[in-house]
Amino acid sequence: MEFRYTPTEIEAKWQQAWADAASYQMPEVSDKPKFYALSMFPYPSGNLHMGHVRVYTIVDVIARLKRMQGYRVLNPMGWDAFGLPAENAAIERGVHPAKWTYQNIDQMRDQLKQLGISFDWTKEVATCSPDYYRWTQWIFLEFFKAGLAYQKEATVNWDPIDQTVLANEQVDADGRSWRSGAKVERKLLRQWFLKITDYAEQLLTDLDKLKGWPDRVKLMQANWIGKSTGAQVTFTTETGDEIVVFTTRPDTLWGASFMVLSPEHPLVEKLTTPEQAEAIKQYQAAAAAKSDIDRTDEGQEKTGVWTGSYALNPVNDQKIPIWIADYVLMDYGTGAIMAVPAHDQRDFEFAKKFDLPIKVVVQSPDQTLDAATMTEAYPGEGVMVNSGVLDGVPAGKGKGQSVEAAIAFLESKQKGKGTSNYRLRDWLISRQRYWGAPIPIIHCPKCGAVPVPDSDLPVALPENVEFSGKGGSPLTQLESWLNVPCPSCGTPAKRETDTMDTFIDSSWYFLRYPDANNDQAVFDRSITNDWMPVDQYVGGIEHAILHLLYSRFFTKVLRDRDLLNFDEPFERLLTQGMVQGRTYKNPTTGKYVLPGEIKDANNPIDPATGEKLEVVFEKMSKSKYNGVAPGDVVDKYGADTARMFILFKAPPEKDLEWEDADVEGQFRFLNRVWRLVTESRVGTNAINHTGRDAINRVSTHGNLSKTEKDLRRSIHTAIKEITEDLQGEYQFNTAVSELMKLSNALSDAQKDSPVYAEGIDTLLRLLAPFAPHIAEELWHTIGHSDSIHTQPFPIVDPSALIADEKTIVIQILGKTRGTIEAATAIADDKAALEQLARESEIAKRYIEGKEIKKVIVVPGKLVNFVVG
Repeated sequence: MEFRYTPTEIEAKWQQAWADAASYQMPEVSDKPKFYALSMFPYPSGNLHMGHVRVYTIVDVIARLKRMQGYRVLNPMGWDAFGLPAENAAIERGVHPAKWTYQNIDQMRDQLKQLGISFDWTKEVATCSPDYYRWTQWIFLEFFKAGLAYQKEATVNWDPIDQTVLANEQVDADGRSWRSGAKVERKLLRQWFLKITDYAEQLLTDLDKLKGWPDRVKLMQANWIGKSTGAQVTFTTETGDEIVVFTTRPDTLWGASFMVLSPEHPLVEKLTTPEQAEAIKQYQAAAAAKSDIDRTDEGQEKTGVWTGSYALNPVNDQKIPIWIADYVLMDYGTGAIMAVPAHDQRDFEFAKKFDLPIKVVVQSPDQTLDAATMTEAYPGEGVMVNSGVLDGVPAGKGKGQSVEAAIAFLESKQKGKGTSNYRLRDWLISRQRYWGAPIPIIHCPKCGAVPVPDSDLPVALPENVEFSGKGGSPLTQLESWLNVPCPSCGTPAKRETDTMDTFIDSSWYFLRYPDANNDQAVFDRSITNDWMPVDQYVGGIEHAILHLLYSRFFTKVLRDRDLLNFDEPFERLLTQGMVQGRTYKNPTTGKYVLPGEIKDANNPIDPATGEKLEVVFEKMSKSKYNGVAPGDVVDKYGADTARMFILFKAPPEKDLEWEDADVEGQFRFLNRVWRLVTESRVGTNAINHTGRDAINRVSTHGNLSKTEKDLRRSIHTAIKEITEDLQGEYQFNTAVSELMKLSNALSDAQKDSPVYAEGIDTLLRLLAPFAPHIAEELWHTIGHSDSIHTQPFPIVDPSALIADEKTIVIQILGKTRGTIEAATAIADDKAALEQLARESEIAKRYIEGKEIKKVIVVPGKLVNFVVG
């Protein structure tokens, strides 16, 4: 009887068996240590791609390993299901966003189950479900009660195609929307914000607690928070108004020769003289049409308009003109700067263009700076000059240097104070669209912004809406939903029509998973605090700033609301690389060509132009025609092969280049493992239950032949190496290599030995986290009735690694002439090993009759005779 490896049959059978047995449900009560394994949940686009397969496979190996190592494991899955694609689908296809989204979820869930991922599906969440966004709204109200959610007029990034507000992070370097590609416009709207800046210092300093995070991710977050230290300085205008600026170089105040306000600064109108009013108005309109990226571009020509007013420099009472310029942003710092053209290049260029004074206050130690002849600003070190009480003080931020002295002077005169500033801005969460969590606020003409009572949550999205894609959110046009009585006084009022940024939904989903079905509270504190923080989080580097920063922010706020008892949500973070496909690209036109149109893969030619094509590996995408459908791979080779290839091809943090030949290689390896077990015909011999006793007997290392000892050393070397590969930095690729080595060792071994039985047992248990279906099938094939995934992961026997004998290389003049076996005690003794080598037949054959000039002995490895 022939046992063929048929992965599609085997995998479907075991997936159903695991589901029936509820094998991967979170243990409700257990005295085992916990392990929370989490992959970033996907947007339900309708189809898995290979990037999905990679991240979920990585997490699944970790989860399965930890179960076998004695942990209670939570490995949940859900859907980041709100967002514009569903609303766009409603506009384009006439399908309600909810229907489109849930159809996609059903499809992707089925695809995920075909991969054999050990998710606990009883913990599934979808952010678009009222059962979930009820609690998203509840959390918003906690922020509101804490004074961390507020509304204000703000100049926002407006996407004219999607007709919604974008966060700064959603505008690319070219000033275009990250999703629609439209050129972003500036627009003044009343918006909701979360006061993340209140937590800027904590978010920065607590990065030091994240020992299990990649350094580059922590650096990206630190740079985004962007802490700078300096002083807050108050200038007074001729009319008595105060303008506050933040500067990192208060020591250069004596060189400030003008001020610049953002065109949106609230004092601009008051400071503008009648003669300048028209020019100011026109400039403000032009600035409003530019994105922040355009306005702050270092290379753009400096523009500005004088308001006609002056301020007094607080350190010397000199009058300096007040200008407006678009490179100063209202939402960064205070929206006002002091300009020191001699020592700041941007200010220098501005001063030169508009013929404004330049005054040197830091003298270079290498040359005498003269404002009249300077061709660029001098930002370097030196000595303070023309600076009153600071004259002669070394310029710099160190102790006893000019910045420290300037702050002390300002504070003594009550003209300023030392402080810190952050690049981080408050989080704009308002979105003018339908498919998102409604903000649970009612606007009353008497009471103002009133929170919706907890008992009235969720504020459900109405279903009877029309999607035209024009005129903003459909919620603004649905009178029956919009008009409600004020919860406080009963006066006719209106609901807030903005919905929340979808990053809100993903900023707390990991807290819901442990208690996902709770309909009485956001989560049971004891349950979530027991499982949190997440032990291993895996996802793309593209989420290094926004999602991870917002999740950390939410965790800290909910901690301060007495809901959580920890500071950080994710202990360890792994950012996996991209999956890349072979791509054919015309270097002249930049267009991609379908692989099916290539007649000769060794000499790819563009069928349209006849030009030779570039062959490169790029991130898989439909537009590049280089994608590989996971379903096609699973249908042809099975999920285990797909998993093994993804794990073997590259370290998890590196990009992976998809090659069909390598997939075939992993399929052949699994077939070899299959034959190794099934063709040995040892199901009733050394490997079955009787064999288990034999395995226990050989663990004492007694009465084994040299061949058996060598095999057992190979077995326990594999255990040692794979265990180390799965600790710390996950090196799945080298772990798979060790599995192959062990398989090869067993293929050459004596089949009726109890050590061979131990080897087969070990190979299957080592393989189980990587290729769970074939490991389960073969485990039962050799006579077991329980699941391999409930077995303990193999533990190395250190004594098995010790060799009784060592193979010693014999060299003559550096050239290998053969090998000998030496007892370990002799092999490690330099003199004894040399004597043994001299007496060997190999040495006698080559050195007889010759003068031995030198003998080089490397204990345990080789003896090299240098002869004349």
